[in-house]
Amino acid sequence: MTFESATDRLGRLLTMVPWLMNNQGIDITEAASTFGVSTDQVVEDLQLLFVCGTPGHLPDDLIEASWEGGKVYVGNAETIATPLRLGRDEALALIVALRALASSGAWDDAGAIERALAKLETASGDAGAQGPSGTRSVSVRIDSDTGQQELLARIRAALAERRRLHLRYLVQARDEATERDVDPMRVLSVDGRWYLEAWCHRARDTRLFRLDRIEVLDVLEADGTPPPEAVPRDIGPGVFRPGRSDTLVTLQAKPEASWIAEQFPVESVAQHDDGTLRVQISASDPRWVVRLVWRLGGAVRVLEPAYVVDLVRSGARSALESETRPPE
Repeated sequence: MTFESATDRLGRLLTMVPWLMNNQGIDITEAASTFGVSTDQVVEDLQLLFVCGTPGHLPDDLIEASWEGGKVYVGNAETIATPLRLGRDEALALIVALRALASSGAWDDAGAIERALAKLETASGDAGAQGPSGTRSVSVRIDSDTGQQELLARIRAALAERRRLHLRYLVQARDEATERDVDPMRVLSVDGRWYLEAWCHRARDTRLFRLDRIEVLDVLEADGTPPPEAVPRDIGPGVFRPGRSDTLVTLQAKPEASWIAEQFPVESVAQHDDGTLRVQISASDPRWVVRLVWRLGGAVRVLEPAYVVDLVRSGARSALESETRPPE
């Protein structure tokens, strides 16, 4: 199974539009071969172009695409097909982002970054150029955790060599360390944190592991090629994605406990007139939710599902009985 991220598809579309504009009437099979995709994928891309245009567009401004008879024609796309012209501020923003990327080590092809920086600095003129003493008028410094950078380097080496990893990983929700073998898929930085995405043999599914929660990492001799069903996640805002077997727990939180909606990954939040919140949390193990409710002492209660409500009640009852039972 081949996974294509939204970023990969966007890159192809941005390349495909000007190419098709300059090759009107091209056979659809030739277009598919040029971009290394199937003809069905080309049709899907063309269907997507029908709803694309410049920001604030009118219906008549949308891209036109036709592929009847196996010949592809694209129109009304001159704006996208025209080479991008960056303003000074836009060029500077990209320079800062690229220097930050180069400093973070998140991109293996340092040469590509340097080439892009050289072009942007030339285009931005004095703003991005070096000063008389060799210093740059725009500079970026990223403070990094040395231990985490070393861990990142070991993971990348395992990725390059297709080696399996053994982790001792802290599951914060359960406050316990777990041992597991994983096949690494990629490393990524999201919201300022580094993650390892890997096929977890313990969960039999794709998982994201925060590097700062990996207590021990061993590179094994075993082949670490992920299985065909290991599909990377399409990372959007945040990284939490509920699993297929997770339990959806609905909570009611008083105003003094409203912080849980910010502290934990939630599915939905609704605020009532009295200031209470109705919060839905997706939990792979509802026992940590039960412990949270106990710890907050009445500021939060479980509304559903019923079996989690019973877990809270039975545990609280047992604790109360042990407190009131006379000593033997």
